[in-house]
Amino acid sequence: MNLFAAKRIVLAAIATSLYCLPANSQDIIVKANRPVATIQPHMWGIFFEDINMGADGGIYAELVKNRSFEFFKPLMGWKVQGKKVKEGDVTVLHQEKEKPSNPRFLRLKPKQAVVGDMGLLNEGFRGMGVKKGLRYDFSLQYRLTGTAKLHVILEDSSSEVLGRAELPLTTSAAWSTKGISFESSATVLKARLKIWVEGDGVLDMDMVSLFPTDTWKSRPGGMRSDMIQWLADMKPGFVRFPGGCIVEGFDLANRYRWKNTIGPVDQRQLIMNRWNIEFAHRLTPDYFQSFGLGFFEYFQLSEDIGAEPLPIVNCGMACQYNSAEFASLDELDPYIQDALDLIEFANGDVTTVWGKVRADMGHPAPFNLKMMGIGNENWGPQYIERLKLFTDAILKKYPGFKIVNSSGTDPEGERFNYLDKELRNMNASIIDEHYYRRPEWFLQNASRYDQYPREGSKIFAGEYAAQTDRGASPNNTNNWRGAIAEAAFMTGLERNAGVVEMASYAPLFAHAEGWQWKPDLIWVNNLQSYGTPNYYVQKLFATNKGTHVLSILFNNETLAGKDSLYASAALDSIAGEVVIKLVNVSSRSVIKPIVLEGVKKVDQRGKLILLRHDVPEAENSFEQPLNVAPAEKEIKITGKKIQFEMPARSFSVLRIKVR
Repeated sequence: MNLFAAKRIVLAAIATSLYCLPANSQDIIVKANRPVATIQPHMWGIFFEDINMGADGGIYAELVKNRSFEFFKPLMGWKVQGKKVKEGDVTVLHQEKEKPSNPRFLRLKPKQAVVGDMGLLNEGFRGMGVKKGLRYDFSLQYRLTGTAKLHVILEDSSSEVLGRAELPLTTSAAWSTKGISFESSATVLKARLKIWVEGDGVLDMDMVSLFPTDTWKSRPGGMRSDMIQWLADMKPGFVRFPGGCIVEGFDLANRYRWKNTIGPVDQRQLIMNRWNIEFAHRLTPDYFQSFGLGFFEYFQLSEDIGAEPLPIVNCGMACQYNSAEFASLDELDPYIQDALDLIEFANGDVTTVWGKVRADMGHPAPFNLKMMGIGNENWGPQYIERLKLFTDAILKKYPGFKIVNSSGTDPEGERFNYLDKELRNMNASIIDEHYYRRPEWFLQNASRYDQYPREGSKIFAGEYAAQTDRGASPNNTNNWRGAIAEAAFMTGLERNAGVVEMASYAPLFAHAEGWQWKPDLIWVNNLQSYGTPNYYVQKLFATNKGTHVLSILFNNETLAGKDSLYASAALDSIAGEVVIKLVNVSSRSVIKPIVLEGVKKVDQRGKLILLRHDVPEAENSFEQPLNVAPAEKEIKITGKKIQFEMPARSFSVLRIKVR
């Protein structure tokens, strides 16, 4: 019996158990006519950080690694080839005065060269994933004295040619851009790019690029479409970018500066990715940020998938786990101005300085930015004193703008308590809480927000993921045990949507050969991608969130661990449906009657979406991407009381039309 057949049998068995029953004391009561809080349209979102090769080598579809020769080692990713290459024929030059953001380039001196005499090979990001019949666009910037023709070749690891083209170059004293396209004759996970130079003269090369044409929305130089589709399918309410610890940097020189990530791609200043050196067990010396994916593209992505943008800016503090370097208060003005300029870049009229920059990049309409995070996982009085300066300046110029404030690295303890108190005293709009804990913690804290104050500061569950081994351990996995614990915890977030305004799992992407951190929501290689069990939990919450929280009680108490069950309910006023989420973390099935109070009529047909697996350690993989995946079934309902069976280790979503 295959997986899908088994799921159909399970769903059929559950469907037969939905029928009208007389009342008894074991009912789960849903008060369908008494909304208790509004669920924000942006409640369930996504968190993007350039970790695990999330950007370069990930959603940014560029296939050439170190295309501008700006890595710490200028020829990293490249090999010089040719039977006639001598010392001095291939050199790296540096012209900071002419190209301050991209000063390095490669100079080649072919001397009556033919194919095989002088060339370059680029290995890509753990290889280059290419597809049969797909067109690839090659381009470069060059200057040329003399004559030159490039022979551009795409080949597999055994040097079998997959595609090729010839690109004649004309003499040019100024930097020029030229390109050519060709198709791949096969699908290969680890191809590579070879460039042979034919000619006689001096050739300067920079911004050597190869892009597939099947990018998201077919944008030239754009994003990898299959990875973005995973995000679009979630229908997220917001996109938080660019991180994460990336915002802070190892030190302030390594911090994320959004102004360096906009404008023409060749003028964006590459820096080392801080995950390059973070973990001894996963050192990644070729991990840099080209910023081909920059703040304009983040805003554009948010707009594409219908999500609110949530940028995070540096607050004048580097990572406190690393250098703990701070900008002194009398030197904080440029940091604050960056935050103000970012709001203008996103929202300003085209007559403003930064609004014009946005318009010149092709987006004259504003991005309608409504919120921004100041700092990431920063803590202590040094954070509070800097945060107050940012807050005063932003709200003075943009009253009503929402600021997301850090509560540090942990969800409890002295550090957390200090920040929570200080932020509430400041009337902070949104407090960002993070939880990287074992699955048991998520089960035990499903009621965390039940007693939080309903008024005042709201909560952003900004980073969370069940650590099946321990925090930052390379042995963590995206198994069902962790995912179902997150589902149980998320029922508590949804039940308390009057307090919890937003939530996002972290990190988002991981490359199978380039990761630094586990677990992660979506795994990729150069050609394939799959959603983890955790991804399907997130997607089910995001696509079934409803508009208003409904009270759901068992024995007049919230269902948050009783009999290993967890539950939340919502009214979807747009669809006219009650949405019930039920999590059973036990190893046995449980049957409970569900009573819909306060409705006049229940439609006889409903929908059940079931996510389950018998094995807690079950994972998805490239070979079995749907090992743990949801199955959907139409169900028949009679009356307002439903006998519902929750299978062992399951997450169920019920959608029932009501009047």
